Amino acid sequence: MAGSRQSILLAFAIGAMVAALLASPAAAKSYNITKILAAHPEFSKFNAMLSKTRLAYDINRRQTITVLALDNSAMAALDHYTLPTVRHILSLHVLVDYYGNKKLKTLSRGATASASMFQSTGTASGMSGYVNITSHKGGKVEFVSVDADDTVKPSRYVKSIKEIPYDISVLQIGSVLSSSEAEAPVPPPAPVDLVELLSKKHCKSFAGLISGNADVFRTYNETKDNGLTIFCPVDAAVAAFMPKYKNLTAKAKTAILLYHGVSDYFSLQLLKSNNGMVSTLATTSEIKKDYSYDVQNEDEEVTLVTKVVTSTITATVGDSEPLAVYAVSKFLQPKELFKVVQAPAPAPSKKGKTQDDSDDSSSDDEDSDDATTDKGDAAPSVYGRWATAAATVGAVLALMG
Repeated sequence: MAGSRQSILLAFAIGAMVAALLASPAAAKSYNITKILAAHPEFSKFNAMLSKTRLAYDINRRQTITVLALDNSAMAALDHYTLPTVRHILSLHVLVDYYGNKKLKTLSRGATASASMFQSTGTASGMSGYVNITSHKGGKVEFVSVDADDTVKPSRYVKSIKEIPYDISVLQIGSVLSSSEAEAPVPPPAPVDLVELLSKKHCKSFAGLISGNADVFRTYNETKDNGLTIFCPVDAAVAAFMPKYKNLTAKAKTAILLYHGVSDYFSLQLLKSNNGMVSTLATTSEIKKDYSYDVQNEDEEVTLVTKVVTSTITATVGDSEPLAVYAVSKFLQPKELFKVVQAPAPAPSKKGKTQDDSDDSSSDDEDSDDATTDKGDAAPSVYGRWATAAATVGAVLALMG
C-alpha cells in the first residue's frame, strides 16, 4: 500500500515538472520557412516562389505542417505556368499534418493520405488536393496526388531538410506532384481601375494624388494583380496633410504615396489577428531606407503606427484577392521624412529615476527597448513556474520520505 502511495506521489511530482515546462514560453516554437530554406541554396528557386506566391506567409502561420520541397532542377518543370497556377501546384506540396522522417518510415499499414493546403483552403474540389504517401520495404517512400493520372510516376522522398516536432517538417522530394486540377489554368483577376475604386468610397483625393504621379500610378498597377494592400487616407485626412505635402520634394512625394501600399494581400480578418511590421512599396523603391510601419490590433480595431502618426482603419474600400483597399483616418507619415513623435515619458519611479534617465535613447532604438522589456517580463513568469513546480516536488518527496 505504501509503495502504491509513493508511486502516485512520484507520478504527481513528475507531472508538475512537465506541466511547468510545457507552460513556459520557451516551449512554444515558431518557425520561418523562408529562413529555413535560405540555409540551403539548392532550394533557392522553391524558396523564392513560396514568397512570390505568398504561400510562405500562409505556411508560417500554420501550427502543424509538412513542406515537400523541390530543388532548383525540379522547379524547372513549373517554368511554363502562370503565377496563380504555380501557387495552386505548390500548395499541393504543403501538407496540413506533420510527417517527419521517422513517421514516414513507420506508417500504419505502410500508407496514408494527407490533405494539402490546396485542399484545406477550399480551392480543390472533392478528393483533389489529397496526397497519398506510401512507405515501401527498405525505407523507400513515395508521394502522389490522389487525382494524378495513372501514368504519372510517384515522387520519391529524398531526405529530411528540417524538423521541428510537431510543428513543421521540411522534406525534399524528387519531382513535382502532378494534379490535373492544380495544374488547370487560373482565370486572371477581373480588371480593376484603381482610381475609380478609390474615388467611389472615401478616397477621391488620394486617388487624385496617385493618378497625378506617373511613377506611383505605374507601380500600383503593376503590383495589384500579384498581391497588393492599399491604406488610403480619407479625403479629410488628405486635406489636413496637404500643406505639408506641397512642401515635399518630388522624390519625397513619390515615396510617401508608395508608403501607403504593401506588396502583399491582407484580408481584414488577417489584419485583425496579426501584429507586426510591414514593408511597403516605398521600401523597395528607396535604397537603404526602411519605410515600414507597425500593424497593431485590439479587439476589432486595426491601427498603423509609423512613429510619426497613428492611423486607424475606418472602412473597407475593396477586398477581393489579390487586392485589398482600406480607408484610414490619417495620412501615413514615415519617420524617414518627418520628425518622430516621442512617447510620453513615464513618471519617475520610487527609486528616484529621473525623466532624463528614462528618455535618453533615440527613436531608432524603440524596437530594441520594447524587445528587452518583453524578455524581462517573460523571465519571472518562467522562473516562477519552475519554482512552484520545484516546491511541489520537494513537498512530495518529503511525504515519500
